[in-house]
Amino acid sequence: MAAVRRALLVVVLALAVVPHAASGPLPLPTRLANALAVRGNSPAAGGAVAIDLQNSQVLFARHAGLSLEPASNEKLTVTFAALKDLGAAYRFRTEVLGRGRQEGTVWHGDIFLKGFGDPTLTSSGLDRLATQLAQLGITHVDGRLLADESWFDDDRTAPGWKADFFIEECPPLSALVANRAVYDNHVALDPAIAAAGRFRLLLRKHGIVTGPVGHGRAPAKAVTLAQVDSRELWRVVDAMDHSSDNFVAEMLLKDLGAERGLGGTTAAGALVVTQTLQAAGVPLAGVRVVDGSGLSLLDRLTAEAVAAILVAAWNEPNLHADFWNALPVAGAPGTLEHRMLQPPAVGEVRAKTGTTDEASALSGYAGERYAFAVLQNGSPVSWTAARKAQDRFATALASAASQ
Repeated sequence: MAAVRRALLVVVLALAVVPHAASGPLPLPTRLANALAVRGNSPAAGGAVAIDLQNSQVLFARHAGLSLEPASNEKLTVTFAALKDLGAAYRFRTEVLGRGRQEGTVWHGDIFLKGFGDPTLTSSGLDRLATQLAQLGITHVDGRLLADESWFDDDRTAPGWKADFFIEECPPLSALVANRAVYDNHVALDPAIAAAGRFRLLLRKHGIVTGPVGHGRAPAKAVTLAQVDSRELWRVVDAMDHSSDNFVAEMLLKDLGAERGLGGTTAAGALVVTQTLQAAGVPLAGVRVVDGSGLSLLDRLTAEAVAAILVAAWNEPNLHADFWNALPVAGAPGTLEHRMLQPPAVGEVRAKTGTTDEASALSGYAGERYAFAVLQNGSPVSWTAARKAQDRFATALASAASQ
């Protein structure tokens, strides 16, 4: 992205002189500058970049290197790193492990329900595990049923969150969570125990009786008795970005750290994301990855960095299609369902939204010609003004792409 960064200065200088009178249509950079001129937005508290994907040339840049709160545009960093590091075919697993031995229909010893960070695990998956145990002929476990969440640490939130983000914006984080920690019509503060409790009930439906539920860590020599896998990662990130799912983003971030061998922590996952971005040539000045969802008030991205992620994904054959398909489309189900509902933007702009009290963002692609990033901050930010500017900016690019 070095050439892109050098081009930024040229574009910024060019935009300093806007013609007051000209014949014919205004140049695209001028139209983009005009699109951002919405009452209620602070030009000094926002950054925007547009890049021509055909040649990676920067068409427009305003405060491209300004360090800003990204809101859910943070999920773009996790989407990129996850697809790059884990691969689109990656699946989360959940296992039942046994310590002891089977004699006839009895398992003598403890069994462990061990999670590996699957954010999509539901009662259906737990039922499939119970079915597998029943197929082994087991009807009684004379030991305990222990919940193993050791793949991650036991921090339920991420750094920099407001207190009300916990539960309200994201359920508790754990390597073992079923049904997004909802148990008996409430969000369980101990999701691993809730998952094990649900599993115990399902085991009973299959004719299997166990001892009490508790916490435990499966020993290295434990025997695998059953296993279920999630859908492929590309499907998981597709759903995550279309609905801007905070929980999935945070679980995926911890899993990146665990799979890299650095530990299943938010900090380890953030390090993996940062290293992956750096390896892809994304400029990291002003960038600070603290969580995966963008809820953290400590997260920082620049429009330049976000645009570079979009270009890197576009140019990477193994990422291109899955990254592209994960982004919501204007006028289609997802976070852009009610935005940019008229041509040329409808059906052509696909982009990740971002919304908190302090930040609003929209970054993605206009057709198959342009990548763009618009990040805006405020205390608070005006959602109406910010979204109007973002939609105008993306629509201007979509119009140019259609010509």
